[in-house]
This record gives sequence, structure tokens and C-alpha cells, in this order.
Amino acid sequence: MESRRLGRSGIAVSTICMGTMTFGNQADEKMSHRILDMSLEAGINFYDTAENYPVPPDEKYAGRTEEIFGRWMKGKNRDAIILATKVCGPSHGWIKGSQRAGMTALDRHNITRAIEASLRRLQTDYIDLYQTHWPDHGTPYDETMETLDELVRAGKVRILGCSNENAWGLMKSLAVSEMRDLARYETIQNNFSMNNRRFEDELAHVCRQEKVSLIPYSPLAGGVLTGKYQDGARPEGARFSNYLAMGGRQGVMAKRFVNDKSLASTARFMKIAAELDMSVTTLATAWSIQHDFVASTIVGATHADQVPDILKAGTVKLSPETMKAIDAVTKEIMYPMG
Repeated sequence: MESRRLGRSGIAVSTICMGTMTFGNQADEKMSHRILDMSLEAGINFYDTAENYPVPPDEKYAGRTEEIFGRWMKGKNRDAIILATKVCGPSHGWIKGSQRAGMTALDRHNITRAIEASLRRLQTDYIDLYQTHWPDHGTPYDETMETLDELVRAGKVRILGCSNENAWGLMKSLAVSEMRDLARYETIQNNFSMNNRRFEDELAHVCRQEKVSLIPYSPLAGGVLTGKYQDGARPEGARFSNYLAMGGRQGVMAKRFVNDKSLASTARFMKIAAELDMSVTTLATAWSIQHDFVASTIVGATHADQVPDILKAGTVKLSPETMKAIDAVTKEIMYPMG
């Protein structure tokens, strides 16, 4: 599998990263370990987790995903694994961090407590990529970046990244790091898929100019691009089937992903995939990888049967004609996720 560097760092990762946010909830430990084994055998060396996982976040099982991953990694060659995890951003009306009784923020106290707890759960003495899970525009970036820099200097973290950040926040953080000679964000982890191309509006330009790598999550648009929600289907146990039933924040999120426009664009992408004799899962993952500002695309699975189609994307190169056909759908059905 091809590898690419993360930002300006010396860390090279596989172009597919295995995400873990369902481990310990939708996928039990045995299945999680099976998915991880399949990924490693296929040449994936990059794995992403978070102190807030599994989802939906809940204090009753907060950190379970890191524990599951730590037990799996214990028997592996640590040097061969590029491990990413995240510290929660501030709790507010939209999302509440599952750690520290929801009293989360990107200040020195919380970042320091978070890294120590993650290292214990993961049973390791360092994190390759440590990320802020969502931004804290209320805490000064000076304090956030200074604290993260201290972790790098202490050897607990190799490089830094952010997630769910906007163009202003990314540039603000980079400016602080440059002015104060601090470690900087080498990566940004944001939502990016054929159904959600907003990253290209502004952030892609920032990434190109500042040499920051996108490691996109949800290339399958939360599973919508697999086609499993077409024609009103609500598969039992599927993430958005559960979220729609839960209502509240999860229900609002589900409707952003599963709506008339997103299902219409998915139908068009399914047709393109069928003409290429590949699954739409493979098409969507390959499309995500095929951008100059992307280092590695984060995929996820709740069952081992889902893994093979995802892995195929690691060796697929879409033709210019196929990329143009996908662009045509984007222009006709603009911003299906709002």
C-alpha cells in the first residue's frame, strides 16, 4: 500500500487509516481485534482513536475504545504502528466530552490529564499523532499550543494535529506556533467525502500553502455512500438507524447525513461505481485518497465483512473521466449535507 508523509514531519503512513470509534459499542472486542488484524495484514500501519470513543459518547464507557486498542497493540511491534488519538474539546450545547465529567477544554489542565489517561489505556509510553478533537476558540491558542509543545518535547507525543477545525482556527494555531517557536499542527482531521466537499472551499487551500495534511474522516459519509440507507432503508444496528431513533443531537446529525439530497447523490455515485464494476464503498474511499492535500483516509468498520471492499481502494487509481463524472454530480446536487 502506498505511503505518504504527515505534513512536514518524518512520519509516513499508509494511505488508508483504520478508525476505531465503534470499537466497544457497535463492535465488541473480539470483532474489533479481528478488524485490526485484517488491516495490519493488508499493510495498514495507521490507526486513529480518541479519549471520547466509542460513540455516541457516554461517561459509562468512555475510554473503552483506547483500552481495546491497547490490548490489541500489546502483542504487536510498536514501532510498526502509527497511533493517533485525541483530547476532547470543550463541552457545550452541541457535544459534551465523555471524560472528566464533561469539564473539558483545551487548557493545560485538561490536555495534561487527557494524555496521561490515554497513555495508560493504550499501554504505551508515546503517541505518534496527538490531536485536538474539536476546537476551543475560548481558550487562547497560546496556552493550547504551548501545552502540546511540552508533550512533544517530553517525548510523550511525536507530532500534533487538530480535528473539526475551521480555516481561521488552523491559521491562528499555525501563526502562534511560528511566532513562539512551538510544535505546530501537521494534520487536520475533518469530514470530507463525495457527499461533503466543503473542505475544498477554503481549508484545502490552507493545507496546500501551509503543508498541512488532511486525514479525512467519514469518506463513506457515515455509511450513507455504501447505499444501505437508499429507498428509505433503516438497517438494524446501523449508526444512523440508531441515531434517528434516539432523536436529540444524534437525530439532528443523522438527518444531516441521511436526507433527500444525500440519497439522490448517492444513487448517482452507485451508478458510476456499477459502471466501473466496483463497489461504491471502494469508489468513495479511492476518491478520498486521490487528492493532493490528503495523506491518509480514515475508514471504519463494525464487522470484518466490511473490510475487503475498503482495502481494495488502497490500490485503485480513478481515471480523469471518473473524477469528472463525480464532479458533475457535485455540481448538480450541491452541498447535500448542507
